[in-house]
Amino acid sequence: MSKDFKNWYRLKEILHNRKKEQYFKERDVFWASIGVNIGFEQDGKGEIFSRPIVIVKKYNKNIFFGIPLSTQLKEGSFFFTFELNNKKSNALLVQGRIYDIKRLENKIGKISENDFKELKIKLKDLLNV
Repeated sequence: MSKDFKNWYRLKEILHNRKKEQYFKERDVFWASIGVNIGFEQDGKGEIFSRPIVIVKKYNKNIFFGIPLSTQLKEGSFFFTFELNNKKSNALLVQGRIYDIKRLENKIGKISENDFKELKIKLKDLLNV
């Protein structure tokens, strides 16, 4: 499968240089430009290489730990399924990482408190080394 690195690099420069004030909180779900990545790392889709992500931990007004979401439901320790806006979503736990707010596009919802607690428990279990 061919990846569109050339157009992602162009967009990445635009994202890097934009001034962005974005209010966000833990549990929020945003569309975010996560880009074209290497190998099996999760890619964004469309013109702005975006994918929904759930904000797990806010570190300051500019960076946070987020987990990308998918509508393809999978079972196992790497995934957490929950309902968002009356549809099933799958958090790709092993694809979580630090993001800058310049990647955020628009808020699309918020994960429930109970689901968020379960997601964090499953993430901690996964990372228990």
